[in-house]
Amino acid sequence: MTMRYQTYTLHNFKNIPQIKKLSEDDILSIEVVGNVLPFKTNNYVVDELIDWDNFRTDPMFILNFPQKNMLQEEDFNHMASLIKSDADKETLRTEANIIREKLNPHPAGQLEYNVPELDGVKLSGVQHKYNETMLFFPTQGQTCHAYCTFCFRWPQFTNMNDLKFSMKEADLIVEYLKRNTQITDILITGGDPMVMKSKVFEAYITKILDANIEHLQTIRVGSKSLSFWPYRFLTDSDADDMLSIFERVTKAGKTLSFMAHFNHPRELSTEAVKQAVQKIRNTGATIRTQSPVLNHINASSAVWADMWRKQVKLGMVPYYMFIARDTGAQGYFGIPIVRAWKIFQKAYSQVSGIARTVRGPSMSCTPGKVRIIGVSEIKGEKIMALEFIQGRNSDWTARPFFAKYDCKAQWIDDLKPAFGMESFFYEEELAEMLLN
Repeated sequence: MTMRYQTYTLHNFKNIPQIKKLSEDDILSIEVVGNVLPFKTNNYVVDELIDWDNFRTDPMFILNFPQKNMLQEEDFNHMASLIKSDADKETLRTEANIIREKLNPHPAGQLEYNVPELDGVKLSGVQHKYNETMLFFPTQGQTCHAYCTFCFRWPQFTNMNDLKFSMKEADLIVEYLKRNTQITDILITGGDPMVMKSKVFEAYITKILDANIEHLQTIRVGSKSLSFWPYRFLTDSDADDMLSIFERVTKAGKTLSFMAHFNHPRELSTEAVKQAVQKIRNTGATIRTQSPVLNHINASSAVWADMWRKQVKLGMVPYYMFIARDTGAQGYFGIPIVRAWKIFQKAYSQVSGIARTVRGPSMSCTPGKVRIIGVSEIKGEKIMALEFIQGRNSDWTARPFFAKYDCKAQWIDDLKPAFGMESFFYEEELAEMLLN
């Protein structure tokens, strides 16, 4: 049976049959926050994932529908007063942009420091932070089947065009890859590239494969589609065509890594997602899974252990646990680094070695991907041990360093060096790198 795709946004979410369960205050909260942070869901999420009898605490509802406390009280009240007074769209847009600018729309220097050049031309749809991996943001993939309320790329879905990444010039991508022989992996991301029609996606893949770039080993596809619209690979009109493209990549001798975002075990529970996972695996692709640890969604070791077990059972590879980035609604979703590590450690201890492929908890911050190894005490000083999984300088990778114990810190910027050191080992070099 073909599933018809129906989206819901601020303009039509009141048409959702289950919305009658919400109070007027609940609906106002969606309208207020949804005017600042992007809101979009669909009939699969609404009908198959959300527990509407307990929606206020339901992780899938919170994952999709804006919540009042995602904004600071002052900003929420300001937007609410504008909406109640029937302010025009331009006023709402202007005031929303002012609030958005306070929410660190491009964390970790991704706009300032990660965009490379080719012959003096900035590649605005590319990020190249780590030597071996290049990120590509195709113009046609800069939306999603539904939006996660925690999304760290939320500016992609607002009207703030100067904050968006996108590019459709495949020839420039190929030329950049050819000249940078250290790149082994290209990550096609967004938004979600799986919103693209197969013919559009195929055009990019064809350019890359036909270029016969020997040093390029892996094509990654970053996608939430398995969670939010598994019918992309089952009954969409070009579902089989998309799967054929995946198979073409693997038959060309490249590894296709489908980087799937799952935030809660319920996203793994439907027959549709199980069938879609199998179809993707049948193409020869590997599915790796990742998610941030999120307050109100999955901040529980039992939830993570359950999620990893289910992923392994379906043939997927647990890959990353992230810490919620310092952007957007981090104040609502973020938890202290120490708590994140405790959740990871306890969940990790409950699963077999097959699931222990996962790494984390990791912060994707300006200097690189920093993992907290654990908490310890050395010579009477309680410390937090960390290491780089990836660094702007690859020589930083796997080098442990130490921070003073801080049970409240939520991001690397909150941490102070241990043992009386004035700075972390990488900070001076990082400052010089960011000046150049």
